[in-house]
Amino acid sequence: MAKLSIQYVCSSCGAKAPQMLGRCPVCGEWGTYVEEVVESGKSRVESGKGRGISSTQPKRLQEVMATEEMRLDMHNGEFNRVLGGGLVPGSLVLLGGEPGIGKSTLALQVLMQQGERKTFYASGEESVRQIKLRAERLAGDAENLYLSSETSLERILDQVKELEPEIVVIDSIQTIATGDVEASIGSLTQVRECATRILEFAKTRNIPFIIIGHINKEGSLAGPKVLEHIVDTVLQFEGDQQYMYRILRAQKNRFGSTSEIGIYEMQQNGLREVSNPSELLLSTAREGLSGIAIAAAVEGVRPFLIEVQALVSTAAYGTPQRSSTGFDGRRLNMLLAVLEKRIGFKLLQKDVFLNIAGGLRVQDPSIDLAVLAAVLSSNMDVPLDAGTCLCGEVGLAGEIRSVNRLEQRIAEAEKLGFRRILIPAEQVERLDTKRYKIEVVGVKKVTDAFRLLIKAGN
Repeated sequence: MAKLSIQYVCSSCGAKAPQMLGRCPVCGEWGTYVEEVVESGKSRVESGKGRGISSTQPKRLQEVMATEEMRLDMHNGEFNRVLGGGLVPGSLVLLGGEPGIGKSTLALQVLMQQGERKTFYASGEESVRQIKLRAERLAGDAENLYLSSETSLERILDQVKELEPEIVVIDSIQTIATGDVEASIGSLTQVRECATRILEFAKTRNIPFIIIGHINKEGSLAGPKVLEHIVDTVLQFEGDQQYMYRILRAQKNRFGSTSEIGIYEMQQNGLREVSNPSELLLSTAREGLSGIAIAAAVEGVRPFLIEVQALVSTAAYGTPQRSSTGFDGRRLNMLLAVLEKRIGFKLLQKDVFLNIAGGLRVQDPSIDLAVLAAVLSSNMDVPLDAGTCLCGEVGLAGEIRSVNRLEQRIAEAEKLGFRRILIPAEQVERLDTKRYKIEVVGVKKVTDAFRLLIKAGN
């Protein structure tokens, strides 16, 4: 019989130590070591209980047949987009997000959209009756959806063997446990062991699993870091609970790109796919208001227009405030330094607040020009031209740098009825501007863009 021993594991990086440490010597984090009970003896791999994949002889690269992975259409355009075209059979997907953001709602809604496809939803957090109440609110077709309220991993896998579903959802990985490990539910040992067992089962049975994971107070996925390495895809469901919009991002994807995003709108009857986010993110009441600029952004391969709002006011206290919502605060400080050094606007004694309307978090540097235009408009209290949108990355010298997917940005602005778009001048020469109905204007420096905007706004 295997003996039990105690070791200490860092919950941040997974480093092990024979005794409790205040600071992890590997990742440098404080207070991350937790106690873990392990069995000393033969490992599962040594005893022949590996992943169930038979041993094979090594092959040369030229001898391996490359076939495209068949994907399951999830009947959900945004979910398919983030996955890279659909769910790959035998894959393991980890879906994480803040409490109450809608992870369980999204997973249940996706299963209810599968039609005749047999699906299975196992929850360790809710009873079957509670899941039924949420399903009635979603008002979807769930003829072949099977529910289970279970926390034992062995019983869940037995139910999957009996039902043989095409898609399985487990909600959540922190609430299930295996009897092979002497540890409490939600501990590092249980989470790691359960994830490994699910991965083995998914690969051998060729059944895709979607497991829901909790996040910690820092916003990263709870549990050992090895959990993210085990799974094939890591999806992050994010958004402000005070806003109606939710964004699904892929942080890791072995079968597709990690640059795609899916946008949903939270409604009373569930999550609605937002196929054209530009129309929802732009306010129709921005005419004549200062501190508002429209930026043509791209997330993945999807272009959309967003509203950048800025407020500049005299500092009420000695130290001026710099606050941004949905935009990198360090990048905002850099852009304000460019505005002071290259343009000559003194903001040392003024508070600057920046907000991306709709609760979105944008990482595209091409909205730099719109950020500076909104700050300048608020500082001068002069509204910008409502029919003009902006696109361009700002360098430290005040120059407008090139951006990617420019033609898609221009087409999106034209589709929404904008009369003019300002883009980097060096990219205008490579464009056929005659085929666009919108006026395409190239600008080399931030000062050139400001002259055009203020003149048109007045």
